[in-house]
Amino acid sequence: MATKTTTAGLEPIDRLEEKIKLLVNTIVRLKGEQTRVAEDNARLKGEIDTLTARIASAESTGAELTSLREERDLIRSRVSEMLTQLDGLNL
Repeated sequence: MATKTTTAGLEPIDRLEEKIKLLVNTIVRLKGEQTRVAEDNARLKGEIDTLTARIASAESTGAELTSLREERDLIRSRVSEMLTQLDGLNL
């Protein structure tokens, strides 16, 4: 009967050992996932920084384009006035 008592006494320890192994495996898996997520976050942050820079560049280009259009309209208006003045000279 000593073996039955010994075997019966070891079953809870065996279950505890199995649960600890599962817990360790879960922790290892979670650490791996955490590393992967941290790498993804770093990559996405880099993409956000790149896109933010591109947006700033596009906004700057848009402002420059607006300025050039205004300048073109002013030159067009001045040329039109000069042409009107030339027409009025009756040469």
